[in-house]
Amino acid sequence: MPDASPTFDPDKFRLRRFVDQLEHIGELDIHEEPVTLADLSSHIEASDKAILFRAAGPEGHELVANVSGSRARLAAALGVAEGDAVAEFQRRLDNPQPVFSVDAKDAPVREVVLEGGDIDLAKLPFHPQHAFDGSAYMSAALDFCIDPETGITNVGARRLSLRSKTEAGTNVTAPSDLQRIYRAAVARGEKLPISFAVGSNPVDHLAAGMRMPVDETTLVGTIRGEPVPLVKSLTNDIGVPADAEMIIEGYLDERGYVEPEGPYGEYVGYYGAMHLDPVFHVTAITHRRDVLHQSMLHGSGRVLRRMESAHLLGLRNEASIFKMLREGGFQVTQVYIPPSGAEGQQIRIAFDQMRPGQARNVISLVMARVHGAKHVTVTDSDVNIRDANDMEWAMASRFQADRDIMTFTGMMGMPMDPSLEGGPTGAKAGFDMTMPMFRRGQLMATVAEAPKIDAPARHQTVAQALEQGPMFFTDIMAALGSRDGREIALELNELRGQGKLMRNGNGQYELGDAAPGSTGLTEDAKHHISMDPNAKLQALSRTK
Repeated sequence: MPDASPTFDPDKFRLRRFVDQLEHIGELDIHEEPVTLADLSSHIEASDKAILFRAAGPEGHELVANVSGSRARLAAALGVAEGDAVAEFQRRLDNPQPVFSVDAKDAPVREVVLEGGDIDLAKLPFHPQHAFDGSAYMSAALDFCIDPETGITNVGARRLSLRSKTEAGTNVTAPSDLQRIYRAAVARGEKLPISFAVGSNPVDHLAAGMRMPVDETTLVGTIRGEPVPLVKSLTNDIGVPADAEMIIEGYLDERGYVEPEGPYGEYVGYYGAMHLDPVFHVTAITHRRDVLHQSMLHGSGRVLRRMESAHLLGLRNEASIFKMLREGGFQVTQVYIPPSGAEGQQIRIAFDQMRPGQARNVISLVMARVHGAKHVTVTDSDVNIRDANDMEWAMASRFQADRDIMTFTGMMGMPMDPSLEGGPTGAKAGFDMTMPMFRRGQLMATVAEAPKIDAPARHQTVAQALEQGPMFFTDIMAALGSRDGREIALELNELRGQGKLMRNGNGQYELGDAAPGSTGLTEDAKHHISMDPNAKLQALSRTK
């Protein structure tokens, strides 16, 4: 354990205080009436906000769910505006923080201690979360364990499934540091001590999902933005956050993967299969006197966009991808991972392409470095990649399937992706929705928007304005201070009648010599109008 620090605010990063903040900003629904554990998930799925239950189950527990289910809530946890969340996360990540130890008597999470015959998991609000789950679940646990080979603490996020008063199942099948540490313990015939924190601020969940070669308790403080207070667990030597709502201590037994666990609704919105997993044995439970229990919305297919892990992982990955591409020399302006894309399988990137082919380089780099990426879409910076309508517009106007799709076969994907059909590898695709560079500056590649005509009159007549050079219709209006436009059209018609009106290839008006009563065309306008349609298509199909 680290050296002690004399004082700390025991409530600054407390979950209950954050829930109060959510209520203040209008991101919380409060369910005052008693609700059965069987009905919790239906209420959680139905709420677009975080939801606080005042009386859950026969014990009347206070329980909150979905506190991380939107970018707005994560931004609130980071103390910034929603649009600044990724930058703030990266700023904190670039400023590592230490940890410090707290005496048990000063740790709020040790206010109530349950050992021996007082331990009873069945009195905690484990609840059924999906129709075909294998048991009642607690889905918001953060796991802390020490790697015996290195002495470094690993922090992750796990579910717990109720087995008995003193036993729970957990999922250690997916590749992770905990899986590696546990398999090594089993090979040595040893139990693996582990402590679960249940009831944590979203910033702690952000830290728990990261994999970095450091003692990961320091990551908790780093993402908090200040040192994290740790208290030694009661029945093992693992330091855990002293300001958590509840700690469940124990060990994974030495028998290995021996008991079936699951099915369970997984991050893709479908069920993960039942599989063999280790058994967790509880040796102590400690918690605050006014403990606030926590559940997470996970794996509910019809509301996948509100799944908490998708938002947590999305923010982390957006920051890492942005940094990676910037360090690679690409002028990235935005990275966005839609929450309905099943934990990062869909990635959108907006950047300023400086040379032809860079969009493909961006796609290839992300595919190589982000193994969970399945579809990567790259656009120009003028496209709002967080807006589905903007994305549809870019797809319709800048994308040709035979030119702009990149496919990658035989690549490692997300194990739970049901479209893999059980295979170890699959196909991925990149979509280049950038404007071909040769079209930049062309009128047909210019975004059409409402005119902004707000300038003082500089000329008295249309002819005087056109003496300064070619002008679009609205430019002429601005030059004459027109707030109408119809009189401009009539003046242009007078010039047309006098044989003085011309149009160039961009459609601008010019003065020149034309047949009276008709509009003359400049040479580039004649070329544009007479150009063979097939030649136009060939020009537009050039490599980006």
